Amino acid sequence: MNLVLMGLPGAGKGTQAERIVENYDIPHISTGDMFRAAIKEGTQLGLKAKSFMDQGALVPDEVTIGIVRERLNKEDCQNGFLLDGFPRTVAQAEALEAILEELNKNINYVINIDVDQSILMDRLTGRRICKDCGATYHLVFNPPTKEGVCDKCGGELYQRADDNEETVANRLEVNVKQSQPLLSFYEDRGYLRNINGDQDINNVFDDIRNLLGGINK
Repeated sequence: MNLVLMGLPGAGKGTQAERIVENYDIPHISTGDMFRAAIKEGTQLGLKAKSFMDQGALVPDEVTIGIVRERLNKEDCQNGFLLDGFPRTVAQAEALEAILEELNKNINYVINIDVDQSILMDRLTGRRICKDCGATYHLVFNPPTKEGVCDKCGGELYQRADDNEETVANRLEVNVKQSQPLLSFYEDRGYLRNINGDQDINNVFDDIRNLLGGINK
């Protein structure tokens, strides 16, 4: 099965990606992993990507798309893949369709883990970290026994700067604007399936499994 996984920050993509990969024996392919592998292997495109990354610049589409093409050609993708973090734009989505056509493949589903932005705000702003030992807590899902104090070492808990409401709201807004054209693109082609991410993680995966049950491996 050939899948693309989408969802806003805090929607729980990472957890569901792990479960999909484990249960369906397909590789989890993220943009970062692809870049790191191409750089480690010393491929021409990997070295090109590294030159941009070393400068702190965005890797151009043509390099990213080339690396995706190389990755999807590998043997472990013969029975399917889970793409995460690519495509990010309609242009990349169109390039992916061209790559898959070359490989005589097609996307089965684009799975979008859908969670209301207000709930994502609570999820993303609730994290607290111990200044001393680095233990992580969440005010809603995993609160410390005593407010502001680490259970493990008694250290003071703090909120990272990128977890404050203003930063998180901006991050979500940017992601919504970026993802909306892509969601519309895939909805028009009949690939998009929205999964309710505002439920227990086991129930989220049950919904995904029910969806994927109709695909022949």
